[in-house]
Amino acid sequence: MKSRGKTIKILHIDDELNQLDFTKMFLEEIDKEVEVISKLNPEDALKDIKESDSFDCIISDYKMLSMNGIELAEKVREKSSIPFILYTGQGSEEVAERAFEAGINDYLNKEIDPSHYQILAKSVRINVERHREQNKKSRS
Repeated sequence: MKSRGKTIKILHIDDELNQLDFTKMFLEEIDKEVEVISKLNPEDALKDIKESDSFDCIISDYKMLSMNGIELAEKVREKSSIPFILYTGQGSEEVAERAFEAGINDYLNKEIDPSHYQILAKSVRINVERHREQNKKSRS
């Protein structure tokens, strides 16, 4: 992807280590301005979000043991409008509808073909740039 001069720091939450590793590898390869911080559970992610406002985007799996991605998004939305992408292999139209109602910015299905990481990277970039632009407008 084209260089725009500002790093995008992503917090990625998934309870499957392989998903965390592959997503980090592909996203950082596709977009050199992306840095992915990986967490295996939503509680650690919430702690990191509370302690730092340095994340530009959150990517979360839907189906996790302690809470699902929509519940996580609802907790994040209590304090932040940071772009939130639900990235799941367990999706359905009902889950997508609930996700958007909870304020999730995008909903993507995990796929076996690694080319889908291009779509994920583009979604991150679009949502982060939109959020940054909205923040600029609200400050002026």
